[in-house]
Amino acid sequence: LNDQATRFPLMLDRLASIGLNSACVLPMSTAHRKLGSLAFASHAEDAYLPDEQRFLSLVTNQIAVAIDDARAQQRLRLLLGLTNQVVSKLRLPELLQEISASIRQVMQCDGVVVSLPDPEDGELRRYSMDCPRHEEILAKPCSDREKAVFRTGQPLNLTRQELTGEEIAADSDSPASGVNNSISLLPLLGRERVVGVLGLGSSRENAFTEEDLALLGQVANQIAISVENASAYGEISQLNDRLARENVYLESELRTELHFGDIVGNSPALERVLREIETVAPTDSTVLIYGETGTGKELIARAVHNLSSRKSNAFVKLNCAAIPTGLLESELFGHERGAFTGAITQRVGRFELAHRGTIFLDEIGDIPLELQPKLLRVLQEREFERLGSTRTLRTDARLIAATNRDLKAMVEEQNFRSDLYYRLNVFPIRVPALRERREDIPLLVRHFVQQFSRQTNRVINSIPSETMEALVRYHWPGNIRELQNVIERAVIISKSPVLNVALAELKADAIPSASQAAPKATPAEQKNLQDVLEETERTQILRALEACDGVITGPNGAAARLGIKRSTLQLRMQRLGIRRTRTAFVDPRGTPG
Repeated sequence: LNDQATRFPLMLDRLASIGLNSACVLPMSTAHRKLGSLAFASHAEDAYLPDEQRFLSLVTNQIAVAIDDARAQQRLRLLLGLTNQVVSKLRLPELLQEISASIRQVMQCDGVVVSLPDPEDGELRRYSMDCPRHEEILAKPCSDREKAVFRTGQPLNLTRQELTGEEIAADSDSPASGVNNSISLLPLLGRERVVGVLGLGSSRENAFTEEDLALLGQVANQIAISVENASAYGEISQLNDRLARENVYLESELRTELHFGDIVGNSPALERVLREIETVAPTDSTVLIYGETGTGKELIARAVHNLSSRKSNAFVKLNCAAIPTGLLESELFGHERGAFTGAITQRVGRFELAHRGTIFLDEIGDIPLELQPKLLRVLQEREFERLGSTRTLRTDARLIAATNRDLKAMVEEQNFRSDLYYRLNVFPIRVPALRERREDIPLLVRHFVQQFSRQTNRVINSIPSETMEALVRYHWPGNIRELQNVIERAVIISKSPVLNVALAELKADAIPSASQAAPKATPAEQKNLQDVLEETERTQILRALEACDGVITGPNGAAARLGIKRSTLQLRMQRLGIRRTRTAFVDPRGTPG
């Protein structure tokens, strides 16, 4: 170590301090690149003569070739390893974490970060990082340079002279931890778009050469493939989950299916309904089915769906009156995990399940007022948000609604939104009550007898004429559902091939038969008696409405005054033709109440 050795003063001073008197420092490089230097030191003075220097130079060249080869092998293994990881792992978080660690080790940098767009709002966010204090840096927003690379798809290789003071600082938003003297940002180029940004930071100046950038470009391409594969895998998983949920839903629908699979009857009233179904089914218009309870409104809705172009997709139904008010929004639109107490998993709503199919909302009049604007938005804009989420989802579901209530009267009473009513009432279909299609009763009786006979392994091949006449004369306030239950019970109690119907259990409002009446009543007398009963009922209802100032519901309403349910009163008003004007109730004869 003499005074002429001034190229490495710090190293030579350190060698001298430990008693080394000679040193030989040789450049370590190949024909392609500089790799560094190799130093030899000795306690002897002038230990490295020209011959020794030439020998050590040969040794250094061999070492350089070996290191260069090992470096190339390491980079090749990095690319091969990335390929294996991309094809073997589809879960993005653990895949990116392993990739980041591998890149940091091979490139000998201080930090690696992968930034991806947020699926909710599309904003670029740091997704995976391998460096000290990674949790703290991950929480910070992406820098403007990262966003620029994501936006333009052009890489950036920044030296210390090009970095700002904030990017150099240890607490910066840059990918590295500690002082940054070099930063490289590369776009993750997918098949059709930029899917993210790969960032590397190093405390070394000019750390990333052109060769390094070429390698990192290949690495970025592999990461882009993994991101797209993971995204596709996530979409497929969601579709599989949705399909599984739909299968479970459809299986439960099959288990709760109605006991008849076809519309039975040939009465003029029913034929009118069937013509209306044939008219509206091919369109995507909203259908409002109304009629008394038990008339088969769901069967009409299924007929509309089965005759439409959506028949190959799901028919999803929901009884709005059967779901508690607090859970109805979740049932309709779904919820995110943690949206409310008890929401331990994400739930897909009925509108999402009915995408490209049909959703049938029974008892639509029972939807609370606060939920009606969201339903109106789905009908008008075809979009909604799950409960607890700000992400807007779109649905292509056709709505068929049903009710046994007078929605127009509810609008006047401000119990139902007028805009929602008019949006639902695009194509109304009124399902006639069973007493309005008495000629269909024999067909329905035989249909139910055959069905329940098969189910109970019984042989019923005869129905007494007097039994059939009694069934036809009966008023059937419960409509087809009541008839169905009566026939099922009759099949169960019949001990012979003759159907045994417990006629005595039928309600007293049946039209009297010849055998039950002492003197035989003429048709005119029967009609007069019916008129008297209807007139009496009409008078009592009008008096009650007048006494209650037209209020139907509530403890002081007409329904409570008459001792009947509100829905029953509304149905009887509809049957008797009592309608409400702005100032009073009038009966069909035009007499104000």
